[in-house]
Amino acid sequence: MLGMIGALLVIWVGFHILSGGTFLTPRNLWNLSVQTASVGVMATGMVLVIVTRNIDLSVGSILGVTGMVMAVAQTQYITPLLGYDSSLVWIATLAIGLVCGLLIGGLQGYVIAYLGVPAFIVTLGGLLVWRGAAWWVASGRTIPLTDDNFKLLGGGSDGSIGATWSWVVAAVAILFLLAAAYGARQQRKKFRFAIKPIWAEAVTLGLALVAVIGATVIVNSYFLPGPLARRYAEANGLTVPEGGLEISFGYAIPVLLFIGVGIVMTFISRRTRFGRYVFAIGGNPEAAELAGINTKRVTMMVFMLMGMLAAIAAAISTARLSSATNAQGTLDELYTIAAAVIGGTSLAGGAGTIFGAMLGALVMQSLQSGMVLLGMDTPLQNIVVGAVLVVAVWLDTIYRRRAA
Repeated sequence: MLGMIGALLVIWVGFHILSGGTFLTPRNLWNLSVQTASVGVMATGMVLVIVTRNIDLSVGSILGVTGMVMAVAQTQYITPLLGYDSSLVWIATLAIGLVCGLLIGGLQGYVIAYLGVPAFIVTLGGLLVWRGAAWWVASGRTIPLTDDNFKLLGGGSDGSIGATWSWVVAAVAILFLLAAAYGARQQRKKFRFAIKPIWAEAVTLGLALVAVIGATVIVNSYFLPGPLARRYAEANGLTVPEGGLEISFGYAIPVLLFIGVGIVMTFISRRTRFGRYVFAIGGNPEAAELAGINTKRVTMMVFMLMGMLAAIAAAISTARLSSATNAQGTLDELYTIAAAVIGGTSLAGGAGTIFGAMLGALVMQSLQSGMVLLGMDTPLQNIVVGAVLVVAVWLDTIYRRRAA
């Protein structure tokens, strides 16, 4: 994990130098965090899929079809039924997307777990089927969204919480980190497990707190452009001074949603019976089944969860674009799998962390964002991403071999 953090810092500094000082700016880092959210959400689910010794090649297509279903449902059914000014439109739209993702994941999971078809084949077929279904739902048209509240899920000038609430979020995060560190240390003492020296705990916790404060300072240093600031002032009855207004974006809503999903998925994977079953199956499927674990049901539930997370990612992506397109989610399966593997999830199964996958998603998006800033062509970007994925798997293989 420390090596990956170090690699991320090297990537950031390298791109900052090569781009002439434009990478490590509040604007680019804010955009980077928003761009990471969609793939990052799916990467948290891909960890559990890979841990069970499976793979899901269809997540990009599931994102595309659920995004299209949500857009069509919103424009043609929900908005005319509830009205343009109803606050229930975005809730109903998101609920339909989640149900759609759940059903798709459940169908694929059933075929994999109960019919015995390899996950590679099922999800490869799903990649083609759901991409075609996305086109079929809207006959190849781009569907614009009609609800402004739903668009907030994509970020933007309105989809951010501002400076004050960003510091509130930071304060809550700091309290959470302090409580979690104290609770974990007390639990280890209670059960007489080995504990780190107090200085090591303090350094680790200190770095986490600095990261939270630093991130908050950065997002609050990115201000609304002049026209948007004037529009905000007019809407809120503010007087615009001579030098103009400095209104911070703060944390974007999709970033907060990404962090929230990461926290929930960490809890599921580490603190629930389902999470323990997932890692037990990945470690030794035969032993897990002999121990009484319903491996088929757990496997199906993992793919159902993956489908729902793809639907959440679809909501973020669709809201960010303000429309659903047929190309939406293309190659996202590559970035999602790469994020999980780079984050330390072993393709041999049984090992992986949610935080690692979230960090891996940030690494992948940093590479893509940096290459865009440098003006690299898309084919060359794909070559770099593919090479990084191969190197990550190679390093994982070496690490597992030495650990054994």
